[in-house]
Amino acid sequence: MTLIQVAVYGKGGIGKSTVSANVSYLLAETGQKVLQIGCDPKHDSTRLLLEGREQTTVLDYIRRTPPYDRRLEDVVLSGVKGVQCVEAGGPEPGIGCAGRGILSTFETLKNLGIDDMGFDVKLYDVLGDVVCGGFAVPLRNEYADGVYLVTSGEFMSVYAANNILKGIRNFDKGIPRVAGIILNQRGMENESDIVERFAEAVRLPIVARIPRSGLFAKAESAGRTLAELYPDSDAAKEFEKIAAHIMSIKDDRAELLESRPLNDAQMEMIAKGDRVTGEPEGGGSGPEGCRVCIKRPPEKRATTEKRIISSCATVGAVYGCLSVSDAVTVLHGPRSCAHIMSALKSIAEIKKGRSTDLQSLRIHSTEMDDTVSVF
Repeated sequence: MTLIQVAVYGKGGIGKSTVSANVSYLLAETGQKVLQIGCDPKHDSTRLLLEGREQTTVLDYIRRTPPYDRRLEDVVLSGVKGVQCVEAGGPEPGIGCAGRGILSTFETLKNLGIDDMGFDVKLYDVLGDVVCGGFAVPLRNEYADGVYLVTSGEFMSVYAANNILKGIRNFDKGIPRVAGIILNQRGMENESDIVERFAEAVRLPIVARIPRSGLFAKAESAGRTLAELYPDSDAAKEFEKIAAHIMSIKDDRAELLESRPLNDAQMEMIAKGDRVTGEPEGGGSGPEGCRVCIKRPPEKRATTEKRIISSCATVGAVYGCLSVSDAVTVLHGPRSCAHIMSALKSIAEIKKGRSTDLQSLRIHSTEMDDTVSVF
């Protein structure tokens, strides 16, 4: 059967994990072989699928287990309805690089044979309000066929959704990959209106409108999904819509849409409660939905598949240090990170005609390995 890979993105605390677990349950109930990977350092994505069982995170596992002793079954647990569950985990708060940990997690799973398990659906539950390049890994074409944005009517939640659209465009190869918006309602005044204005502006459908309900707390206290305990509830019906939508795009990728994020001025209009005017970024003059007519300025694309983590917080610090004459910049990090930063700096300098004395040659690395950089 055809594999569909779906990434569920959204601001921290917006309900991505609840959405992911309920949708995974419903997909498995229809006979789909489902893998859910939690990509949040909180590692609570699969809790409702495991009925409270503790799961070893991939990062904890690789920290204490030598490569030759690692087994896939140690980090992949079978949950309710046979949903296979993985938690990436993360370093201790304030220590290490969580984004680099996502990269290490994906590499480890691949090396252990996760791609040979024959899944019908892979669902990635990803924190979407972190700008670190590592958290953008599930946005790569290699992983996400379709991306869902979970948001409420709170402006910062909508703002995070728009930033995710920008991230999708940075990895865009001209293939539509946005599945739609999931409105997780918080009971705000005019909440639907705010999200509807945003959806209209970025030309995306609202796939589901999950109502605020006390049943969520009851299900979570039981360590189960709402869809399992309260299948006839209004919220469960909305989760069914998402599961059905995933199966629809699994059969017909033509339903996926272009990423058209709003600029700052347009987001300001959303914040003020106004209807957005003007074309979103990437919008062309052709008919709505036309894939040929959309024009993308090359400078808008920040990265490519070959440069996974070309931008993180350290990049700005390194570039600032390089502005100091007659000094060497030492990056306390992996050699690969220093190489990427050096290569990007070289390209920028050559384009500006400064190829005679490349500042990028003054970047050196302490050659920190993944174990140290993550933990």
